Order: sequence, then structure tokens, then C-alpha cells
Amino acid sequence: MKRFPRILFLLSGLLLVVQLNAQHGIFSGRVTDKELGESLVGSNIYVKKKMSIGGVTDINGYFSISASPGDYVFTVSFTGMRTLDIPVTIKADSTIFMEIKMDPFSTQFEEVVVRAGKFDKKLEDQTVSIEVMQPRIIDAKNTRSVETILDLMPGVTILDQEPQIRGGSGFTFGVGSKVAVFIDDLPIIAGDAGKPDWSLIPIENIKQIEVVKGASSVLSGAAALSGAIYIRTNYPGIKPLTKVRAWGGFFTAPRLPGTKWWDGVNYIGGASFLHTRQLGDGHTDLVLGAVVMTDRSYMGAPKPGPYVNNPGPDLSDDDMINRKARLNFNIRRRSKTVKGLNFGLNGNIMYKKTSNALAWLDDTTNFYRAYPGAVLLAKTLTFYIDPYVNLYTNRGNKHYFASRVFYNNADAIANQSNRVMMIYNVYQFSKTFQNVGNLDMLTGISSNYTDSHASLYEASGSEHNWMWNLSAYIELEKKFGNAFNVSAGVRLEHFRLNDSIRETEPIFRIGTSIKLRQETYLRASIGQGYRFPTITERYIKTTVGSIGVFDNPDLISEKSWNAEIGLKQGIKFSKFYGYADIAVFYQEYYNTIEYLFGFWDSTYTFALAGFKFVNTGKSKVTGIDISVTGQAKFAQGWEINLLLGYTYIMPITLQPDYVFAQDYNPNDSLRNMSYQSSSVDPSKNILKYRFIHSVKMDLEFNYRSFSFGVSMKYFSKIENLDLSIFKFEDITAETGGTLQPILYRKYYNNHNNGNIIFDMRLSYNFLEYHKIAIISDNVFNRWYSLRPLKAEPMRSVTLQYSLNL
Repeated sequence: MKRFPRILFLLSGLLLVVQLNAQHGIFSGRVTDKELGESLVGSNIYVKKKMSIGGVTDINGYFSISASPGDYVFTVSFTGMRTLDIPVTIKADSTIFMEIKMDPFSTQFEEVVVRAGKFDKKLEDQTVSIEVMQPRIIDAKNTRSVETILDLMPGVTILDQEPQIRGGSGFTFGVGSKVAVFIDDLPIIAGDAGKPDWSLIPIENIKQIEVVKGASSVLSGAAALSGAIYIRTNYPGIKPLTKVRAWGGFFTAPRLPGTKWWDGVNYIGGASFLHTRQLGDGHTDLVLGAVVMTDRSYMGAPKPGPYVNNPGPDLSDDDMINRKARLNFNIRRRSKTVKGLNFGLNGNIMYKKTSNALAWLDDTTNFYRAYPGAVLLAKTLTFYIDPYVNLYTNRGNKHYFASRVFYNNADAIANQSNRVMMIYNVYQFSKTFQNVGNLDMLTGISSNYTDSHASLYEASGSEHNWMWNLSAYIELEKKFGNAFNVSAGVRLEHFRLNDSIRETEPIFRIGTSIKLRQETYLRASIGQGYRFPTITERYIKTTVGSIGVFDNPDLISEKSWNAEIGLKQGIKFSKFYGYADIAVFYQEYYNTIEYLFGFWDSTYTFALAGFKFVNTGKSKVTGIDISVTGQAKFAQGWEINLLLGYTYIMPITLQPDYVFAQDYNPNDSLRNMSYQSSSVDPSKNILKYRFIHSVKMDLEFNYRSFSFGVSMKYFSKIENLDLSIFKFEDITAETGGTLQPILYRKYYNNHNNGNIIFDMRLSYNFLEYHKIAIISDNVFNRWYSLRPLKAEPMRSVTLQYSLNL
């Protein structure tokens, strides 16, 4: 293990000196869209009669190709653009730089280039499973927060703000995410809770969303045990762009009689603004965005009863109102004196007032009211600033340095306040070695320091806690001919927590993809995952009404490995063009961390029962992932867009009799707690709080200025949950006890049959720049819950106006 950093260093050094032999010249430049001025990421540049000499443009459209002196004809191609043949004379020890502008032509289906695999590659060349969401659906659905659109992606579930991929976790109130989340390659999850703040993401300026499925720790860091989400934002083209959206709407009365708790209108409203432009000489890019929004909340305030422990402050329905204001900016400067140099500063600041109901009051008439003491009200100020530098040298080297300073101050009721600062730094070096058959290499080092102040975490011995993560990584990728691609990587992770816990772990991955025939691509990969528990998972200790959240300072890191094989097939059926993708996967976990409900306190002085993060032994998830995306265009202006996905998972424990805690239920004798003894249904060994089947679909019809769309999500029933939830219900006042009832058993027995939810939208474009739309989420007003004690929203109806200049 001690030799690992030395081996990593020597391997990087060896690759860096490979280029020192022959006297070559450099052909470099930038490829852009002639009409829009935007970079064409993933453009192919190669010698027409010798395709082994060539390269691919990076995220900013730049390329650099080394070749022996001589006369060449380079071909430049990009899907949707007219192919160019450019004669170039290369001289020894000299560099030629060209600005290449490509003309578009009519195309049926747009090519997608992604960066989640670390290299700018076409989607079909990736060696891992990646789903991509384009901004078309984001805009069409009046998306107010990005997690609602992520929940539409195949294989992805957002449960109580927590992202889950392929059943990698149950529910955790959003804490300790096993999915890493990035904005423009920088993490948005702070180390104290491991919880993404979706409302901070500039939804009005998203270019695309890329979701990597399966263990992704080598590519994306330790948090990516089950996968990673990359959110890319836009930079300006030649023409300025201004987008304004305003919307207003309401929640309708719930389907269940007697559950409507409000008088008047339960309103939703807001507005967003985006402006992008190139300033002055065209070498400076500016992006400005802002949003304000409010909603009355679909959950009403609690009604305390006589048996509540720790009911918290008296709350009115007006206290549940949510409000948010956010301002973000991006500034980028492309140097005129140093070719290939750009640098900039991104920033985001947000203030919000939020209410979060952790449990319902009961499972009938108060389904849409919160449980006493189980409401978190907070006023939160959050901001981040991101300075960065990119440098592309004449020798084809790329240097990237970025930093993120993230600050979050939540002033919350019930002793739930928290102040956290995160400082993240990353340096990356990448290069394509033409004289080693166009071998791509990326290596880097990153540091992530989190400092937290919260009385929530005093179980550590202090309300002040800190965590530091240092990682080094290298990724190699080689394409053989035009058909076979191999990638491999290694990462070394080091963690420190409060100077009391130190841990170092190496992780590896390898993957391959092969083009079997025209538009048929086969891929396979195997990789390791690793996740260090957050400060919250180890040290949180608090109460929410009659329920406790218990600390576990002995929690240890969880690890995994993932293998998959996938096939991507291009489809052309009459006027329909698109891709079908199918993947079969196997993921095994060690020291699995689950968030379970139980009787953890032998003295009952803190709380009778509640939730706790515990290591539950070995588990595995197997399954199949299928998706279809495509577009059909017909005469007279008809167009159809389709997104369809199905995921089947089988998540099981491999150690059903492994004892992970003691059960102190006062109605039972002391017993060991294992999966077998703590499950409602242990017969199939299925992990708790998972959906075996899920189906996602979005279908949109466009005819000239009109558009109609329908979205559908289906989740099968929860197969298993904690038996202690039912046992706790038996102790409450409902059965003669002395605690306010926690009612879930009847709902689970009578309504846990799976859920299908439909959203619909209708829009009309007029006067070239204007659009008006009516959007309804949960259009059939389904009464449903996806995790225990959590009511999901009733139907909402929204009217949206958009202006695009």
C-alpha cells in the first residue's frame, strides 16, 4: 500500500516524457458553430488518408495535434455540421493555429457529447452507462428545482431529496448520499451531511445533465458509491441571449375527502431571468441569472395532541410558506495574448425560508399535516464562488485549476441550526499522446475541507467538527482504430475526521467499448466504490417530536464493486431516429450503511425509538436498465420526442443473520437486531425501502407553434421496511400508550400497491419570442406516499409565460 503513491507518480512521469523523441510540429485551433459562435465539443479532426493522426476538441472547442513535418489534408467533422477538408503544411518545431467555423445543415437527431467519463467523448464511445437530459424537457415542464427532472431519468429515483441510482440506498432524509453531484465539475455536496441542495442549482441555465450509473468513485470521488450526477451550464454564443420566465399556480384540493387543510388558494409563484453575452472584443463571456419563488406548501402545520414528547414551537399554516431568492453569475475571459488560456469566476448566492415536514400527522384526514415536532423550519443563506484557470499549450497539454469556496448558514428551530464552510481545490493535467497511438491521459489531485458548527453533532464531544479529503487520480483511455476503446483508472483517497479518524483507500476501474457495426456499440466495465461516512451520519443526535435520531460514532466506511455490460443501438424506423440502450449490472456492497428505525436507547432517556445509521453487513444489487430516446420529424411541422426507461433491481442482503445492534423495545425481551429479526418481510432477503420496478416516460408532440407533452413515473410497491415502525405504533396512544400515534401500518397494508403518476403540459409559441404554457403535475390527483410517513404532493396547476430573445 505504501508503494501506491510512488507507482502513481512514476506512471504519470513516464507518460509525460514519451513525447520527447521525434521532431514534430503542432496543428492546433478551435472549432465553433459559424452561426452561434458556440464551441463544438467532440469535433473530430483527422488526416483524411491516415486516420491514426488526429484528435478531438475539448469542452471549449480547442484541439492540438502533433505530426511529422509535411503537407496534410485534415478532415473536420461534427454531427449536424458540414464536413470540412482543410489543407495544412506542418513544419518542424512550429505551431499553426486556426479558427475553424462550421456551417450547420438540417439533421434529424442531435449528437450528444458528454464529459462525465472525464474525456470529451461522444455518448456511444463511453465505457460506462450514462444517461443525458437535454434542456428541452427542463424548460417544457416549468422545472423549479432540478431534482424533479432528475426523477424522470431512467434508473434514478429522488426520494426525500436524496438521489438514488439503481437501488444503491434506501431513504435517509437526504443525508449521506451515495451519489456524487457536481455543477461544472465541482461538488455541490458538503461533507457535513453529504446532502445536495438542489435549490442552489441554476435551473434556468442548464446545458445538459449527465448521470453516470454504477460505482463511480475512481472518476468522481468517494461519494460516488452508486453513481454521479454532472450538471453542465451554458456559456454565451456570438449572439446575446435573454430568457425570462414567470409563473403562477396552485395546488388543488386533495382526492381524499377531508384532507384539504387550507382556505382560499394554496398558491405557487415565481419568476426567473437569464442573460448571456460576449462583452467588448468578444473575448469575455458573461452570464447572469436570478430567480425568486414562493409556495404556500402542500403540507399544513401540525396539530399537537396531549401525548407528544418535544412538540416544538407552536406553528401556524403561514409558518409553512416557502420562499427563495437566488442570484448567480459566470464570467470567463479568453486571453488575446496567450493562446489557449482562459480564466474566470463563477458565483451563486441564495437566501431561502423553508419548511420540511419529516412525517405526516396520520394516514387519513391529517395525511397532509405534519407530525408535531417533526417540522424543520429554517432560514438559510448559501453562497459559493469558483475561480478557475484553463491553459491549452502548443504541445497539446491541458492544465486546469479550480477552487470552490462554499458557505451555508441555516438558522433553524428546535436546535437544528448549522453553519458549514467547504473549501475545494482541484488541479488536473490532461494530454493526448499522438506518438503512442492517440493515448488520452488525465491525472489530478483534489482537496476538500469541510468545517461545521452545529449542536446537532455534539455527540462527537464538540459542536465544532471538521473533515478533510485528499485524493489523487489518473485515468487512461486509448482508441484502437475507429471501433475499439479501452479506459482504466486508479484513485487514492485519504480522509481525516477531527484528528481522531484517518483512513486511506485505493480504488480501481477498467472499461471498454467496441463498435460492432454502424450504430451498434457494446460496452463493459468493472469498478470499485468507496464512501467515508459524513459528520452527520456519525454524530447527529436530535429529536423530532416523539422520534429520535441517534448517533453512531462507530460507523465505518462502506465499499462496493460494480460490473456491467451494456449495448447501445441506433434506431431508424420510418421517420424515427434515436437510440436504445440496455445494461445488465451487478453491484456488491461491504459494510452497507442503512438508515433504520429501531429502539436504540437502553435507558429511554433520550428517545424511546428513532432512526440511526448502522453498518448492516454485505449486500448486493443486480438488475437490468433499459432506455429509449429519440425523435421523429414529419411533414407540415409535426415532431415527436420520446424518452422511455425501465429499471429492474433485485437488492438483497447477503448476511441476513448478521447482528448489527441490540433492540431495546420495552414490550420485548432484549434481542439481537439483524436483517432477519428487524424486517417486516424477511422471506426474500430484499433490502428495506426499495422499489423493484420503475418506469419513466416523457412523450412530446409538436405541431408548428403548439406543443403537448405527458410524463409518467411508475414505482412498484416497497417490498420491505423496519418492523420497529409497526412496533412503535403499538406503543402509542392509539393502543392505550402514552405517545401521540404514529400511524403507518394500515396505509402500508392497504395502499402499498405501487404508484403511477402522470404530468401533462400544453404550450403555444407566438410572435416569435413568446410562449405561454399550462402545466399540471400529478394531473390525476393521486393520493400517494413513496416512503414511510411522507405524503407526496397533490395535483398542481401552473400557468407559465416565457420570453426568449
